[in-house]
Amino acid sequence: MTPEAKVKTAIRKMLDAHEVYYFMPAANGYGRAGIPDIVCCINGCFLAIECKAGKGKTTALQDRELIAIHKAGGSAVVINETSLHTLQGIITDIKQRTTKWT
Repeated sequence: MTPEAKVKTAIRKMLDAHEVYYFMPAANGYGRAGIPDIVCCINGCFLAIECKAGKGKTTALQDRELIAIHKAGGSAVVINETSLHTLQGIITDIKQRTTKWT
């Protein structure tokens, strides 16, 4: 398993533990370039996650997509193995300030 795959696995486990809806868009060449690795909905709030390992940096296309998400009112973050706690805090914050639709 690659280092980035380990980060994705840790993030998916965290999302599952919090019962977050998410999917991982297929990167097969037919879609839009630079889209984040994981797209989530938490109590109606849009969150996109770009996964990196180590000191991995986002590409210009990824930066373009993350900025577009912010401009549209969504949230987008870049998470690596040392910032998993940041994602935990984001999920907790969203759940505390929003109401789950039933």
